[in-house]
Amino acid sequence: MDKSVKIEVKHLNFYYGNFRALEDISLDCYANEVLSLIGPSGCGKSTFLRCLNRMNDLISISRVEGNILLGGLDIYDPSVDVVMLRSRIGMVFQKPNPFPKTIFENVAYGLRVNGIKDKGIIENRVEESLKLAAIWDEVKDRMHESALGLSGGQQQRLCIARALAVEPEILLMDEPCSALDPIATQKIEELIHQLKKSLTIIIVTHNMQQAARVSDITAFFYIGKLIELGKTDTIFTRPNLKQTQDYITGRFG
Repeated sequence: MDKSVKIEVKHLNFYYGNFRALEDISLDCYANEVLSLIGPSGCGKSTFLRCLNRMNDLISISRVEGNILLGGLDIYDPSVDVVMLRSRIGMVFQKPNPFPKTIFENVAYGLRVNGIKDKGIIENRVEESLKLAAIWDEVKDRMHESALGLSGGQQQRLCIARALAVEPEILLMDEPCSALDPIATQKIEELIHQLKKSLTIIIVTHNMQQAARVSDITAFFYIGKLIELGKTDTIFTRPNLKQTQDYITGRFG
C-alpha cells in the first residue's frame, strides 16, 4: 500500500534578512511515519521545523521562498488562517512550557481558542489527550492543581497532550527530550511509537541513538542544506555520502 504524502516541501529557501538559513530544501513527509532531522547545531533543523507551521512568521525580518503543501494547500498562501494551520500542525518545544494554569486548563486551552464551548466535549477531549500522551494515570486526581507542580518529564507529556487535544494531523517536536532524564526520555520515545499510528511526526534531535530508535526516515542537514534523506536504517548503516557517514560516526558535529 502506498503511503499518502502528508506534507510536501518544494524548493524551500528561508532568509533572516539577507542571510539564507535554508537553501533549496525539497522533501516529502508521509502519513504515519516519523521523520527525524539530524545535523550539527545551527544547520537549520529547527528553522526548517518552524517553517512547517509558520512559527517563523513571528520574526519580522524573515522571508520564505518556495512551497510547503499540506494536503495540496500551500500553507503560505495569504488565504491560510494561521491559527487553523497550527491546530493541524501541532508543536512541542525543547523545554516543557506548560501555562501557569491547572493541568485541565492547559489541555483545554487550544479547544477554547478554537471556539469549542461544550463542557462535555472539552472534558472528553482533555481525558483522551492525556491518555494518548500516556500521562492520564499520573494526573487524573490532580486535574485542578497547577501544571507547574509536575516533573519535567510529566510537563513535557502534558505539552504533548495539549498539542494533541486539537487533533492535529502532524506533530512537530523540537528536541523534546533534551531537558529530560533517561527515564522520561524513554517514556517520550515510547509515546512517539504509539502516536505514529494516528499522526505524522517530525522530530529534531541531536541524539543519534534516539533518531535511530524512533524514526522511519532520517534527513541530514548541514549548513542550511538537506544533504541526505532516506530510510533511517539505511542512513545509519549505509549512507550514500561520506559527509553523512562522518557526522553519524561523530567525526564532526
